Amino acid sequence: MGVIAKQSIKGALANYIGIAIGFVTTFFVVTDCLTREELGLTRVLVDAALLFSGLAQLGTNASIIRYYPYFKDSEHRDHGFFGWTLLLPFIGFSLFAILFLVFKDPIMGIYSKESPLVVDYFYLVLPFTFFALYLTVFETNCSVLMHITVPKAVRECGIRLLNLVAYLLYGHDIISFDLFVVFFCSSYALAALVDFLYLLSLERISFKIDRHFVSRRLLKQIVLYTLFMTATILAGNIPLINSLFLGAKTGLTLAGVYTIASYIANIVEVPYRSLGAISQPMISQAVKENNWREVNRLGQQVSLHQLLVACLIFFFIWINLDALFTLIPHGDEYRGGMGVVFFLGLAKIVNSSFSIGTNILNFSNRYPVSLVFITVLTVSAIVFNNELIPLWGVNGSACATLFSYLIYFLLLLSYLYFRLKVSIFSSPQIKVVLFICVLFAVNALWGWGVTPLFGGHHVFIDALCRSLLFLVVVPVAVYHLHFSIPINQMMDKLVSRLRKK
Repeated sequence: MGVIAKQSIKGALANYIGIAIGFVTTFFVVTDCLTREELGLTRVLVDAALLFSGLAQLGTNASIIRYYPYFKDSEHRDHGFFGWTLLLPFIGFSLFAILFLVFKDPIMGIYSKESPLVVDYFYLVLPFTFFALYLTVFETNCSVLMHITVPKAVRECGIRLLNLVAYLLYGHDIISFDLFVVFFCSSYALAALVDFLYLLSLERISFKIDRHFVSRRLLKQIVLYTLFMTATILAGNIPLINSLFLGAKTGLTLAGVYTIASYIANIVEVPYRSLGAISQPMISQAVKENNWREVNRLGQQVSLHQLLVACLIFFFIWINLDALFTLIPHGDEYRGGMGVVFFLGLAKIVNSSFSIGTNILNFSNRYPVSLVFITVLTVSAIVFNNELIPLWGVNGSACATLFSYLIYFLLLLSYLYFRLKVSIFSSPQIKVVLFICVLFAVNALWGWGVTPLFGGHHVFIDALCRSLLFLVVVPVAVYHLHFSIPINQMMDKLVSRLRKK
């Protein structure tokens, strides 16, 4: 766990620095420099590129993690494993490019009525998809080599800084909107280039594929698994569908509101981006060795810590949400997204807490079964979006994500328990849920009895008092409730160091 802990902490640090940059950019630059429609366009372009790049991977991301232990050999530079990870996505992208050109007109027809701005810049989706695709491939290669910090910094900080420059240039009329969109999309190209150069600096990768090392049986397994995972890639990309549906059904203005709200909700699952990325290779190795006791231990540990951290982050966001929308430029235009923050935040808690179950199934020999669950998830997301957006607008899109995840994980985790005898649940998780419920109940009582006492300027004073109380009381409560031995040990070490200083 030493490597996991160190890389997770460094990765989380990069994530939160990125969040700080993104916070300033999203709430004080974007809302001032872009209209809601222009913001909605950037969201649709990004989500389309990420969704299409996920499909074009042909499951390479999952197969890298699953099969790297078979190739791992520092002396022979992993027998050219990196070469395979470049080849398969290129094949997938080529197929996607053909389909993209064939179905371009029907897709643009869907957006032509409500979101004509999407049609004007639809040509950028193809190159955007290519660079987003290989950015993910390079990140995953770094992950299996236990060097995730730099790629995380590039994605979370580098791309955001480049986008910030683009927003400011356009907002101050230095560049046109056409050039802004091109500049915005190019940030992923530069990020992919930086990750590639970093991989080269590790002096571990090789472009030369060692064909003699790969047996026909192993090659067949890799190809079948990789192709199969293409169908399951939608599991992590369901939220991307929301903005695409909003853009097509309601226009880019609501997609812009959804962008701001979803950014806030996305903060909830930031810790899992590091912990999940660095723990997956360990779980893959344990599954390969049929060490199911270790799989259970890792799964429960990741799930518990994610549940606790995600819930606390979500609660802290919620008690400050009203003040945040009051503070940002044109905040009243985006205040309608508060419901999105709530429902999408709950969805992020569910996803980040239980996604480790998806990884366990995909790394096992029973991975084909995941196709059933992914089909249920995808169909549920499409049906819920189609039905709930006309009824509840932007809130319906967030509820669609939450309901889809609840159905998906209920089926998935039940299968893991009854078929693989793997459970990521533990009794401390119940304590965490009850603790968070108590916090929300206290928060409701505070709003009823204390908030009115602050008078006309209560929003910021109230948020400050709630935040200070949270920062003082919650860490003490977490320690004394003994949710996790590792967390208590870390807190003991921190207190010990502070006393010495």
